[in-house]
Amino acid sequence: MLSAIMEDYLKAIYYLQDETDERVRTSTLAEHMDVEQPSVTSMVKKLAERDFVHYEPYKGVVLTDTGIPVALEIIRHHRLLERYLTERLEYDWAEVHDEADRLEHHISSQFADRIAEQLGNPAVDPHGDPIPTADLDVSPLQSGETLADQQVGDKVRIERVPDNDPDLLRYLSEHEITPTTVVEIVETTSFGMVTLVPDGTDERVVLPEEVARSITAQTLAGSSN
Repeated sequence: MLSAIMEDYLKAIYYLQDETDERVRTSTLAEHMDVEQPSVTSMVKKLAERDFVHYEPYKGVVLTDTGIPVALEIIRHHRLLERYLTERLEYDWAEVHDEADRLEHHISSQFADRIAEQLGNPAVDPHGDPIPTADLDVSPLQSGETLADQQVGDKVRIERVPDNDPDLLRYLSEHEITPTTVVEIVETTSFGMVTLVPDGTDERVVLPEEVARSITAQTLAGSSN
């Protein structure tokens, strides 16, 4: 049995190495986990001793074939819980990330399978992140593009929004911007602001470039690019 903190580390390493397809530096992991680097080094050494990660000082850490399925199982729990909390218990999608973080360590794979069955085996969580299957397969997002990559006149379908900023999620929800929402890019500025209009409305929504770059979107046929 792994402790909850060990599972959190494996999940974090999976996220970080998935973003870059490279070894994860302990400094990057420390920033992500919001802990001191010596604590990270101590933990990854413990995980390496149990063959969940491969760690080389000054080079970083990567999940082993033993560690990957453990990380994916926890991610499956987390994303299914988020979906269940929003669909069946009517939680706001800005609240479910922290709640799922607390619960994900305390349910079995069998319980997760029952949740998935009750929900009709959803492919994504409320924020658009893919839910690993019972066999721990993960479907990639359809597009690697973001709102910041678009040009004026482009129409795109939102695929994924970051789940770790409740204020941003509330702001997007207020403007009815969620995964599957179609929006048109109507303005971009030299200082990084992106203005869009959700389909079927006249409301202009302005996002900073940093936020626009964190939202994944699929360009629709007939867009300007």
